[in-house]
Amino acid sequence: MTTTGFQDHYPDDYAHCYGCGRLNEHGMRLKSVWDGPESVCRFTPRPHQTGGLRDIVYGGLIASLVDCHCAGTAAAAKLREEGFQPGERPMPRFVTASLKVDYIAPTPIGVEIEVRARVVEMKGRKAVIAATVSAGGTMTAKGEAVMVQLRETASATEER
Repeated sequence: MTTTGFQDHYPDDYAHCYGCGRLNEHGMRLKSVWDGPESVCRFTPRPHQTGGLRDIVYGGLIASLVDCHCAGTAAAAKLREEGFQPGERPMPRFVTASLKVDYIAPTPIGVEIEVRARVVEMKGRKAVIAATVSAGGTMTAKGEAVMVQLRETASATEER
């Protein structure tokens, strides 16, 4: 897997997200890349990212992984649809309209998590992305995100 992810191409004013912002020194700094028709990112949770039990990942972290990976996938898929790759032109900005996560099994702390996503639908400014979360080869969660592309001149608060 390359060390440059979709999120590395976000403009500076959009690169402060806790989950995937390269400019957030306290964040997770997720990096998503294409792996054929799917996208993939990997993350190893640290001991302070525990849920109720000390050896299990906090569920909100799993949701954040799905959310940020799906947003990056939507942006890269939109570029791909337009005939570009990340870095060839500014990344489109996508925000979450809906996020659904189903927890299938506990996700262990300290084991690398792999999040895979695929585009279910791209229609105008809307992208529907399906994702799976695995740890140690076991699927622990699955999710679906509806992402909406921001207009070029609008900030996230202006869109609402």
